[in-house]
Amino acid sequence: MTLRPTSRLDHPAPAGRAPCADAELAALADAWLTHLSGERRASRHTLDAYSRDLRQFLDFAAVHLGAAPSLSMINALTPADLRAFLAARRSSGACGRSLLRQLAGLRSFARYLERNGRGKTAAFTALRAPKSPRRLPKPLSAEAARQVVRADVRGAEDRPAWVLARDAAVLGLLYGAGLRISEALAILRKDAPVGARDSLRVTGKGRKIRETPVIAPVQRGIEAYLELCPYPLAPDGPLFVGARGGPLSPRIIQLTVERLRGALALPQSATPHALRHSFATHLLGRGGDLRTIQELLGHASLSTTQIYTAVDASRLLEAYQSAHPRAR
Repeated sequence: MTLRPTSRLDHPAPAGRAPCADAELAALADAWLTHLSGERRASRHTLDAYSRDLRQFLDFAAVHLGAAPSLSMINALTPADLRAFLAARRSSGACGRSLLRQLAGLRSFARYLERNGRGKTAAFTALRAPKSPRRLPKPLSAEAARQVVRADVRGAEDRPAWVLARDAAVLGLLYGAGLRISEALAILRKDAPVGARDSLRVTGKGRKIRETPVIAPVQRGIEAYLELCPYPLAPDGPLFVGARGGPLSPRIIQLTVERLRGALALPQSATPHALRHSFATHLLGRGGDLRTIQELLGHASLSTTQIYTAVDASRLLEAYQSAHPRAR
């Protein structure tokens, strides 16, 4: 079944503008997105981002080259054309990471065309990717993280007890098991880590499956939520539900952390994802090895996990000074 993302490439262009792409190129773009969804198992967020990025490029190309984007136009591109596009995006405020993602999406589309005998990748592979400074994760302190996942910290809020327990259970999974917020909200009721079940089978990015242990405090938080939840939860339905019993939105958890930032005087960097960073950093600080942390986080590459060693440089220096024969 052909994927039709919300930002389709073949819808009519507004009056006074060149069409985003001709019918042939739009059909190939749809086929590429379908390929990413099916064979490459890309997430919905990735599909939406790549679709949006390609449309932005085609809109730029229509003006830059003075013609409606077509397959022949794609094949005639030069590195200079692509550099002009990236320069235009940067001047409009796009950061280095956005440009890297956008170039990756365009290269993916070009490779798809070449594999199917419809295009070339020379212009895309010849272009050097823009440099982007690598930002270090900003974890919370251990004490701040413990406060964030406690339901009683929000006792003064005018909210039902079951909602406070629910939010604490979700945040407990982010800090106590290192889950992404999307992973926590995707848990089904039948898979809830309660009772004798002390682990979770998590489907992460790229639909990569990993087994994650769940510690006792996190289990107790989920059990407390289940005892208070006023809605019957179907075994094949979501574990965490919203105020009306439907699936819980990630935005609700983001707003919860925003309120906690004010109540606990936490920095702006305190977000739900910062709890996942805190999970990794605190494990590393207590002697956890990188390979284990890589598996727990579901990182495909160890280099992604190694960024936490920069965050925990003080612990590494202490280990060096205590272990190296010439450090004493």
